[in-house]
Amino acid sequence: MPYDATDASPTAPAAAPGRPAPHTCYLDYAAATPMAPEALEAMLPYLSERFCNPSAPYALARAAKADFEDARARLAHVIGARPDNVTLTAGATEANNLAFAAVDGPVLTVATEHESTLRVAEAREHAFVPVSPEGLVDPAEVARALTPQTQLVSISLANGEIGCVQPIRRIAQVVRSERMRRLEAGQKCPLLLHTDASQAAGNVSVNVSTLGADLVTLSAAKVYGPKQVGLLWAADGVELRPLTLGGGQERGVRSGTENVAGVVAFARALELAEELRPQESRRLAMLRDGLQGRIMAAFPWAWVSGPRSGKSRLPGLMHVSFPGLEARRLVILLERVGVCVGTGSACAASKMRVSHVLRAVGVPDDVAAGSLRITLGRPTTAEDVDYAARAICDAVRQEAGRLGIDPATGRKDVI
Repeated sequence: MPYDATDASPTAPAAAPGRPAPHTCYLDYAAATPMAPEALEAMLPYLSERFCNPSAPYALARAAKADFEDARARLAHVIGARPDNVTLTAGATEANNLAFAAVDGPVLTVATEHESTLRVAEAREHAFVPVSPEGLVDPAEVARALTPQTQLVSISLANGEIGCVQPIRRIAQVVRSERMRRLEAGQKCPLLLHTDASQAAGNVSVNVSTLGADLVTLSAAKVYGPKQVGLLWAADGVELRPLTLGGGQERGVRSGTENVAGVVAFARALELAEELRPQESRRLAMLRDGLQGRIMAAFPWAWVSGPRSGKSRLPGLMHVSFPGLEARRLVILLERVGVCVGTGSACAASKMRVSHVLRAVGVPDDVAAGSLRITLGRPTTAEDVDYAARAICDAVRQEAGRLGIDPATGRKDVI
């Protein structure tokens, strides 16, 4: 793919509003993924001839209900669960809220969580577990932060902004030990572990038996399925409480007409993501490492956030900050040459504020203000990475020059 550095000039004409640049290189897959062709193909019949409401009594509706339940069973199979333990939702945000509604008492989480977890935690008594500068949670810190009153621990399996993969299995051991201590002491206070695995699916295993959590959230939108479709898995003995009252669908936990098309597409998308996971994770990690190497070679003063270890890091994610620069201007320069990158989670980026994740891991505000989140995905090619690397390096040099910053050292020119 050809790259013309002059196109990135601040004075160059931008693409028309709402129209992509001549060459589009999308690198924001943590925010949204395109639907896989296989998922779209599975979905389409339920938007046309198989449109019936699954709750209706006639044969066509019963067929739609059967397909819906088959999709639930397939989703359960991928995550190593039984279908009866899977509740289908309108995305990860609803699933996270439903998980928190399973308890009444204090909750324990981390300050780097997605806003759908933070906002519901902040609505009740809560405490935060500290994280390392790489964003990782030490299970020993979870043990220290637990109180006899804590009823829920909620920690995402993977952070969608800086890419850290948390040691959920070791955290689950801490939760089980505390639960056993309470049982032996005759204490009846419940304790559950919830993990939002939305960003992890397709990158690391989300098998519920090996994770050891009591509640697991997944989102179709992160695995090349449709948006506004998700699930919450709950272990045996966990009683879910409805947030929405109505016709009693999903065993009374989640009323509303079943989204047959979306759930069927979700099942196919998750199956495909798990099938491709081993080779795709390796491929994305290689592409990401190559991109990071080129950017850091050009700008040794840049700041990479998140873990350095491959096992503790999502394979296709790179979060890099350029101290003294403004991410918003870099995004505009890159957009003009068709490179689409994020500045953090899409929720925070839409409000144009400094990332709460970066603040939580100790990144100074002046560094965080120049941050880009670059996420590769299934359609990303080596040619895309090469194009993006050149475009990013050129945009940083231009912006640094405008501000009087030496692009080789990151130091401000002194007159």
